[in-house]
Amino acid sequence: MDHADQALKRRQTMMKAALQAYVDRTNAGDAEGLVALFAPDAVIEDPIGTPAKTGKEIPVWFADSVAFDTWITPVVPARGSHAHEAALVFDVEFTPPEGPRLRIRSLDVCTFDDAGLITHLKAYWGPDDIEPA
Repeated sequence: MDHADQALKRRQTMMKAALQAYVDRTNAGDAEGLVALFAPDAVIEDPIGTPAKTGKEIPVWFADSVAFDTWITPVVPARGSHAHEAALVFDVEFTPPEGPRLRIRSLDVCTFDDAGLITHLKAYWGPDDIEPA
């Protein structure tokens, strides 16, 4: 295995570990741990087509996620790429303040920096992907 292949393998491992940490920290209700997975200038589009969350909005968003008793169940193992992106297909359940527990079927694609922090999260789900849990 040459140097480039080794670097790609390390990046793949790092990105997949970060996505697993995203699942684990969400399920543990660890909002601070979730924020620590993101670069300071990160952007979250969840879902695509809604206003992006940046800066100080991100800790508030994760605090709400924890308050809604959010639980992630991966559908397939995380997928890497030959670049700085990886994807996670999962079901997420939560209980919003105004209603019953819901499930969203989502695909999140994350871009990572060289330190393994998420710089951009794009969540792909729409109205047809929401159902009662």
